[in-house]
Amino acid sequence: MSTNDEKRVPGIAAQVERLAELGVPTQFGLSEKSLRDFANQLDRYPNKALIVPSGKPSNYSALTQLIQYRGKRGFVVVDFTDAADYEVFEGSDQHAVQMTENDWYLLVDPQRGDEFESASPSEALAEVTASNRVALSIVEGLMLAIQAPGMLERNHCYMTIASRKKKANGGFDARTPALWISNGTGRDAEENEDAPKLGWCWWNNRHTWLGIAHADRRQF
Repeated sequence: MSTNDEKRVPGIAAQVERLAELGVPTQFGLSEKSLRDFANQLDRYPNKALIVPSGKPSNYSALTQLIQYRGKRGFVVVDFTDAADYEVFEGSDQHAVQMTENDWYLLVDPQRGDEFESASPSEALAEVTASNRVALSIVEGLMLAIQAPGMLERNHCYMTIASRKKKANGGFDARTPALWISNGTGRDAEENEDAPKLGWCWWNNRHTWLGIAHADRRQF
């Protein structure tokens, strides 16, 4: 079981050092200086604010490997090769989010969303929107797990339903990304037992061990 400290988003200064140490800026084509400049200009910021890069990583597999659980590095499931095709959408009308032109932004009060365990993404989205909160994207979910590794624990993980893939006909792909702990079965391979995994679930399916991660807002 994770400790409470491992489930808390650390302060801004600690986040900066962790991101720099892990080389996260370079995975997004950014400099460490841009990260430190962003943090230095935050004279005031909300509690529980998570630093997030505004773009996509050059390689989701490399980014996911920065997450660890019981000494195992994270991995991307073999049938999620199109993770980079997912964009950020929010609201009941599922409108595309216009991300900031800045390199970094804050995600305020991110939560794992345990209250939505056994709810489908479709069902949870309506409640998240009605509460004037936002669902998390893949990148936001990965940043949360990097900074607060206790957010991922067996039987209590989360989906990142703000990331969706548009189809040619204008509709959405039926899959939704999620982060959870592998059992090391099937295509995951035995060596990945207990490793964090970036995979996907069906938009209308319910899972007892997956919440729907959400936050108060994105502060650009």
